[in-house]
Amino acid sequence: MGVNKERMLAGRWFIPDDEELAEASRRRARLLDAYNAPGATAAGRQRVLEQLIGSLGEGVGIRPPFHCDFGQYIRIGDRTFVNFNAVFLDTAQITIGADVQIGPNVQLLAATHALYPVRRREGWERGEPITIGDNVWLGGGVIVCPGVTIGRDTVVGAGSVVTRDLPAGVLAVGNPARVVRELGPEDSAPYE
Repeated sequence: MGVNKERMLAGRWFIPDDEELAEASRRRARLLDAYNAPGATAAGRQRVLEQLIGSLGEGVGIRPPFHCDFGQYIRIGDRTFVNFNAVFLDTAQITIGADVQIGPNVQLLAATHALYPVRRREGWERGEPITIGDNVWLGGGVIVCPGVTIGRDTVVGAGSVVTRDLPAGVLAVGNPARVVRELGPEDSAPYE
């Protein structure tokens, strides 16, 4: 394993201009071209996902177009659904639980860049893992920032930007996302 890939996977600063990382990126680009191609069949897309995603649960659905940095650092649990135009920047592990609902235009951004302008111009970046618990619902346009964990059964409202961890079983909304209330039995009343 190359030095930059090793540094990236350890969550340390790295420069992505490295042949090993470039080859992984080219592989990802080829697979995503096939996945996002107009007219691709459901069976063909499933085969691509199985090659692209590091760990893919049973019954996962991802609507194209889908975009990611590498794919191999993404883990998705059973029966999770990802709607159109998702962007998963997996320069660190992105772990998504089972039965998660991800709305359109959601971004899971594990990548971050140096704040100091000289280091940023030099291209330094690093990743911080993102973890999404089981049965979470991320509304359309949600952005999850590097290093965030969202607890199981939590709902994040459309357009929210999650900059800090969220506990289990809450409704969070806004920019930055804030917990507005706990979810309880009244939120699971049968529908008429």
